[in-house]
Amino acid sequence: MNAVIVGAGGQLGRALRREFPQAVALDRAALDVTDAAAVRGRDWNGVDVILNAAAWTAVDAAEDPANHAAVRAANVEAVGHLAAAAEQHGAALVHISSEYVFDGTHDGPIPEDLPPSPLSVYGRSKADGDARATAIERHWLVRTTWVVGEGGNFVRTMAGLADRGISPSVVDDQIGRLTFAGELAAGIRHLVETHAPYGTYNLTGGGEPASWADVAAAVFAARGRSADDVTRVSTSEYFAGKAGIAPRPLNSVLDLAKLQATGFVTPEWRLSLTEYLAHRAI
Repeated sequence: MNAVIVGAGGQLGRALRREFPQAVALDRAALDVTDAAAVRGRDWNGVDVILNAAAWTAVDAAEDPANHAAVRAANVEAVGHLAAAAEQHGAALVHISSEYVFDGTHDGPIPEDLPPSPLSVYGRSKADGDARATAIERHWLVRTTWVVGEGGNFVRTMAGLADRGISPSVVDDQIGRLTFAGELAAGIRHLVETHAPYGTYNLTGGGEPASWADVAAAVFAARGRSADDVTRVSTSEYFAGKAGIAPRPLNSVLDLAKLQATGFVTPEWRLSLTEYLAHRAI
C-alpha cells in the first residue's frame, strides 16, 4: 500500500510514521496543505491513502480573531484540498477529528452519527473540516480525544509538576479517556489494512472514563506523590477571570462499539498511562 502522511512532524504524524514505515512522510516544510496550488501540484499518482495528521490544535489561541483565518486554513480549507486530491487520483483519505465538534451535553458515550454542535472556534473549524472529508466516498474520519504523544502534553506537564513538588488544581468535571498517539496510529492502520468500511469511527483509549483530575492523580501516584496533592475544581472555577479561553465540552466520552466491531480494541487508558510513564524520560 502506497501511503502519504501529511503533518508528519506532529505527535500523531510521528506515530503514523512508525506504523507506516514505507509511507512518504511530509512535514509542513515539505507540503503546506493550506496552499491549494501546492497540494494540486504534488504528484499523487499511485497513492492509495493520504493520512492527514496536519491541523491547528491550539484550542484557546483559535479564539483570537487574529488567528481565525489561519485556523480555517489549516482545519477546513486544507482538508478540502486533500479531499479533492484524493478523489481526483483515486486515493482514500484518513482525516482526524475531535470531540470538540460536540457541545458535551450528550447523555452517555457519544456515537459517530451525533450531529455536530461545537462550542468554540476550534470546534467549528473541525466540524467544517469533517464535512469536507466526508464529502468524498473513500474516507475514514477518525474522531479521537485527549491525545498523548511525543512533545508537550498533559501527562508530561503533570509529571513535571509532581517531580517539582508542585500541587496543581485540575478540572474534575470534564470526562473522557486518554488516547496515546501510538494506539491511535495503530487503530488507523487497522482500519486501512483491513479495508474497514469507509465512514466515521471513534478511536480513543479504552477503559472507564475519568476526569482530567483523575488523570493527574494517577500521574502523581505513579511519581510517588499523593493523589490528594491534586486539588479538584470545576471548569468554571479553573478558568474564572481568564480571558481568551475556549469553551470545553464536559462530556468527551466517545462510543467505541463501531471500532471494536472491526476487530480493534484499544487498551485500558490507565494501563497505557503506566507504560508511558515507565518507558519515557519525562
